[in-house]
Amino acid sequence: MERVALSSATDFAGWRAAARDLLARDVPPEMVEWTAGAQLGGIFAEDSGDAAASASSGKAARFTVPRAFIELASTAILHTDPQRFALLYRLLWRLRDERGLLSVAVDPDVARANAMAKAVRDDMHKMRAFVRFREIDAGGPLYIAWFEPSHHIVEATAPFFARRFANRRWSILTPEASVHWDGAHLEMAPGAARADAPDDDQLETLWRTYYASIFNPARLNIAAMRSEMPKKYWRNLPEAELIAPLIASARQRTQQMIDDSASVPRRPRKLQRYAAQADGHSRIDPVTPGASLADVRDAAAHCRDCPLWKPATQTVFGEGAADARVMLVGEQAGDQEDLVGRPFAGPAGKLLDRALAAANIERGALYVTNAVKHFKFEPRGKRRIHKKPADAEIDACYRWLEREIALVEPALIVALGATAARALTGHAMAVGANRGRITELPGGTKLMITVHPSYLLRVPAEDQEAEYERFVADLAHVAEYLATFRDAAPPPRPPQPPRADEPPRSNRNP
Repeated sequence: MERVALSSATDFAGWRAAARDLLARDVPPEMVEWTAGAQLGGIFAEDSGDAAASASSGKAARFTVPRAFIELASTAILHTDPQRFALLYRLLWRLRDERGLLSVAVDPDVARANAMAKAVRDDMHKMRAFVRFREIDAGGPLYIAWFEPSHHIVEATAPFFARRFANRRWSILTPEASVHWDGAHLEMAPGAARADAPDDDQLETLWRTYYASIFNPARLNIAAMRSEMPKKYWRNLPEAELIAPLIASARQRTQQMIDDSASVPRRPRKLQRYAAQADGHSRIDPVTPGASLADVRDAAAHCRDCPLWKPATQTVFGEGAADARVMLVGEQAGDQEDLVGRPFAGPAGKLLDRALAAANIERGALYVTNAVKHFKFEPRGKRRIHKKPADAEIDACYRWLEREIALVEPALIVALGATAARALTGHAMAVGANRGRITELPGGTKLMITVHPSYLLRVPAEDQEAEYERFVADLAHVAEYLATFRDAAPPPRPPQPPRADEPPRSNRNP
């Protein structure tokens, strides 16, 4: 019988050297007795000399094993099962003749080793999650934690805490071993008693308050909670005293959340600031129920929801058929539109008219508008250069676009460019990835995204013709959609009932 005495319970290097030696001498697993750690008087006991003698016998032969075995063995060896060394050597012995052994998950030895490794990894995860430091004064702040691992994981897990708390002095005490970090070096030490760690510090009241505030009773799942945070760790967690009362009151608090009226979302801070900067102009009240497009146009002319009204000449509202089946939504008014007060009246508008004609669409059958009703620009000499509107400005102007959609009730909205898509959906959408594809907005209105006509004016000259043809092809899909309504010959729309006092519901995703 061969005796191998390892220096500690986690002596992987010693086990590896001894296993190589035994394998070279063709010693079968059943003829080897392994001892380590506690059997030698503790994890920090001196070497017995047996392992060193075995490892230095000079008879070790070169033997290549799969990398997966090294990873499995180096983790499983941290398990507390006293038979782990024998199990791993038995696997190594079998790998000489069964090269694909580790892929046989149902093999008893492989399954047992994998289960050990998983238990070790889970324990390391629990240590990273449930260690709680408490501060004491030891010639400066020193943070001490008490933890009770299930396996020999302290030394293997310590580098994680050294990286995470590199600028703090700390110690983690456990019954088997302790680790200390002085800001530069990790030092392993013997185990400690629970009484060696402090019970409380000044931050724990704050931590308990935070824990109670983030506890969501409506999402309580006790089985999952105990799976992620087993009760064995509760006694060492400062929030543990809150767990039972929070669970007991969860049903009552959930019902209270259901009974309470919904809260009204706060306006974004930037919009609040815009409203406060309106130079003494009071913001207009929401348009009254039953208002027409003309009423909404008049109200929008006095909008002060964002600062774009100050340098602009006027509000540029939408125009077109009040019962149009298709609505085109652009980005914002441009220089010419700002002067004449009509959407798509400049160079991009002329290009749009040409493309609509090529697609056999009458502009008069459409409703044409913009996501932002004022011209945003920066002056350069005597010129006014277009500037893309910010999200807060798009959001501030959305209520006017929303009213236009509610009154016109188009079956299809065509978003011309990314800003229009952002206004209609409430989030950024890539034009290239969604171009020409018809989707559905909440409420049933169809949406198609394509480029803004101004994009065609900016592409290189050699690409303009091809891009123009692509744009006309997109509009041809709109023409086909319009044809379905002409062919169906829908009956006249019934009179609309009076609207509720609240503003129309947004088409945007929540």
